[in-house]
Amino acid sequence: MLIAFLTAPEGVEQVELTEPWRALTETGDTPRLLSTRPGHVQAFDHLDKADTFPVDETVREASADDFQALVLPGGVANPDALRMDADAVAFVRSFFEADKPVAAICHAPWTLVEAGVLPGRTLTSWPSLRTDIRNAGATWVDEEVHVDDSARGTLITSRKPADLPAFDDAMLREFGKVAA
Repeated sequence: MLIAFLTAPEGVEQVELTEPWRALTETGDTPRLLSTRPGHVQAFDHLDKADTFPVDETVREASADDFQALVLPGGVANPDALRMDADAVAFVRSFFEADKPVAAICHAPWTLVEAGVLPGRTLTSWPSLRTDIRNAGATWVDEEVHVDDSARGTLITSRKPADLPAFDDAMLREFGKVAA
């Protein structure tokens, strides 16, 4: 399967990008890194600069039709920048409109709030987002991983880097249903 990973040019939490990427490549899936600008994205280890990663395609050039699923890594600055980019928000929304699975970790649900895809859903996130998520019409839960398939498309969410093993397991299981 071809899986889109969407990040801003700067601010993605590196482990939240690299661990789900690794999990997917180990199962034979093909992740592609999308961003709002071409070139490279600058990842962070919390507040410290980490590695850079080459962008495969800009979100403006991309279409959800070309991908089977979407992963939204966190980091505080990453989703904050994405939610201010109309192309990124529309790209995210298009996965929900097409009933395609989306996995989001940590602060990534901020982009989902902006995309207007949360009413009626239940999800988890970094705890500071709970009020934003509730104000967007969703139910926030404090769980290691939560899978919501009660509305259009499946949404897999986790709270933080420590939840990555559970996040990756749920992501692989739910994305595998698309391939089946």
